[in-house]
Amino acid sequence: MDTKFNADKQHTLASKVSISGTGLHTGILADMTLNPANPGFGIQFQRLDLPNKPIIKADCDLVSDTSRGTTLQLNDVKVYTVEHILAALVGMGIDNCLIEITGPEIPIMDGSSKDFVELIDSVGVVEQDAAKVWYNIEENIFLYDEGKRVEMLAMPSINFQITTLIDFNSSVLGTQHAGLKSIKEFKDEIAPCRTFCFLHELETLLEKDLIKGGDINNAIVIVDKPVTNEEMNRLAKVFNREKIEVKSEGYLNNLELRFSNEAARHKLLDVVGDLALIGYPIKARIIANRPGHSTNVEFAKKIKQYIKRNKHLKEVPVYVPTKTPVYNLEQIEKTLPHRHPFLLVDKIIDLTDTYIIGVKNVTYNEWFFPGHFPGNPVMPGVLQIEALAQTGGILCINAMPKGTYDTYFLKIDNCKFKQMVKPGDTMILKMELTAPIRRGICEMKGTVYVAGKITTEATLVAQIVKREEN
Repeated sequence: MDTKFNADKQHTLASKVSISGTGLHTGILADMTLNPANPGFGIQFQRLDLPNKPIIKADCDLVSDTSRGTTLQLNDVKVYTVEHILAALVGMGIDNCLIEITGPEIPIMDGSSKDFVELIDSVGVVEQDAAKVWYNIEENIFLYDEGKRVEMLAMPSINFQITTLIDFNSSVLGTQHAGLKSIKEFKDEIAPCRTFCFLHELETLLEKDLIKGGDINNAIVIVDKPVTNEEMNRLAKVFNREKIEVKSEGYLNNLELRFSNEAARHKLLDVVGDLALIGYPIKARIIANRPGHSTNVEFAKKIKQYIKRNKHLKEVPVYVPTKTPVYNLEQIEKTLPHRHPFLLVDKIIDLTDTYIIGVKNVTYNEWFFPGHFPGNPVMPGVLQIEALAQTGGILCINAMPKGTYDTYFLKIDNCKFKQMVKPGDTMILKMELTAPIRRGICEMKGTVYVAGKITTEATLVAQIVKREEN
């Protein structure tokens, strides 16, 4: 990943790129093409070999099987073994991609994400003109599966980190752990790590004809029990080899490991790929003890549910009273024609070309409280809308050429009052342009927040009119 890579922007591929290979479980040869996609598209799969070329989104809620890999299914359409390509896309910083495939299963290649990463590298990654919204995990999220002896934990962190631990009671593997401190390490440290299985699992799968595309070149086969010559000869025949053997290291054909803890690193690769199915980029430290596809997906669902429950908090502006405002009261008075008692914004704390955030401190001394529900003071809803309008007026005027301007309401739509505003509340006033300003017409979405909750929402349309100088 380039040192200039901006993790707070969305990215896609510079151009489309293709690769071909056989599916591990189906044995079907397929062409796979990675296509650039627009911001917000996410990662989606398209089966070109089926009528109407159906599309399936990379979403944990669409996972139908995790027995031998992660399978997505929508109605009768399936895509098998998606985890390695998903891991490659996440590891290379790709947010938006359409994956076209001419068969039911993603090519297994060598059992790692290495070929996919090199494929992406061959065309390059481009930054898009759209912000990448990260979701922070603010509390520990825990998953424990007693039957599988799996523990998974997501903790608050300033970035995305993963630690995996494995222990299969194997004299060959032993106990291993692997770590990813930054996604920038994925390409070199994790992507080349191949999937693995034990010889007794391989024999069972072969007997049931469940790995039609299996080859000793696309998986590490661990042999931790004595094997007869008869078994070796049978495997040689299955894999169309003259000879298959096990030497002292305990691996079939004595292959050379790419890392001493390659198995733990591949489990980490699977976690990256399966957690991509959350559908939201997260900042969290993940600890996974004995992870597998079923628990990875279950964990992804828990994290997705957490994000959906707390998503509104992501949009709540953060108000730091000690921070110097962008506009103080004196500067607001120079911009807006409003004065006491009808100036309803105290300061502006954030301002860009597309949104503005203001603050209104509500006190018991407001002029309207004695007459609006005496004994039960509530700020009138129309004045909350007026406060939003004044805040939006500053946004509109700030976008205009030098001069003096006024803003006038043209329309108010979809106005909702969800909570009462009372003395002592601090109103955070956010106005966002929903379309570019054209001929002085501003369309804006307005939201009032109090104590982290939405109290008021409305869509406002205003006209900017240049004031004639005397």
